[in-house]
Amino acid sequence: MAYRLRYQPDMPRLSRRSLLLAGIGTVCAGTPLWTHADPIPANKGVAAPSPSSPPAFDFSLNTGTISGFNLGIEEEINVAAKAGYHYIEPWIRSLEAFVEKGGNLADLKKRLDDHGIGVVNAIAFFPWVVDDATRRAAGIEQMKREMAILQALDCPRIAATGSGTGENRMNDFSVMGERYRAILEIGESMGVIPQLEIWGAAKTLNTLSDAMAVAAAAGHAKSSLLLDAYHLYRGGSSFEGLRLVDGKALGVFHINDYPADPPREKARDRDRVYPGDGVCPLPLILDILKSNGFAGVLSFEVFNPNYWATGDPVGVARTGLEKMKALCAGK
Repeated sequence: MAYRLRYQPDMPRLSRRSLLLAGIGTVCAGTPLWTHADPIPANKGVAAPSPSSPPAFDFSLNTGTISGFNLGIEEEINVAAKAGYHYIEPWIRSLEAFVEKGGNLADLKKRLDDHGIGVVNAIAFFPWVVDDATRRAAGIEQMKREMAILQALDCPRIAATGSGTGENRMNDFSVMGERYRAILEIGESMGVIPQLEIWGAAKTLNTLSDAMAVAAAAGHAKSSLLLDAYHLYRGGSSFEGLRLVDGKALGVFHINDYPADPPREKARDRDRVYPGDGVCPLPLILDILKSNGFAGVLSFEVFNPNYWATGDPVGVARTGLEKMKALCAGK
């Protein structure tokens, strides 16, 4: 029997009072300015550490890293398992392709469970923040369909980027915050929380400060960020700015590295390299994340055609995991 996707078009809305009571955080000496009161577990099917345990990093394979091998989601799961990962971060288009070909999501969930792998987040591109009301409404319906797929895989998060905004810079963070709150309410009702993801080369939502402003303006307790070492660098964000973000507001952090050349303004996604092979101050980033209470998942994401040319997806995935573990040793 095929798995039936589900969502309810009439989602309950939170009252303004409940949103205010669930405010994002408070400012106090010695703590981050932006906090997240109710962290989402890395994966619903994986036991979380006890509250008394110190923050510990775990690791995920973002399947964009091996996308150049054109494997399909089933084999991507196999690669992640062979390489030694506990989590996977798939791209929604791979999941949709699986469903469109007649794949059964219950079978895919069983494959994940058999390998002991959780789905920590999914990469998506629905246009939720655009000014055009018709496009925005269509984007939200797209998001609901994608969330329905993720429900079947017990995936608690989905990326929410500035997709669709093009070359037009959006500066009204109050309006953007209202739109983010709207998709947060839907996501909360479906059990899949949209995280603000920055793209460093974009015009909108391309910096840490943009994402923090929109998340704060949303006035929702589940506001959260999906950050990436490369995108922080590419957009010109200071890594010191991470000190202002409570680690509990970050369920996933994308780990990668970049060379000194090309210069920042000309860097492209394909220039990303293995963690530790470039000039990114990853030890500083990891120290800040740990000091801020980050207990989420580090997800390895690069798009390097030289790695794809090896013809060895397991080797690429395993090398990324080994290099992440080496950086985290002793932290």
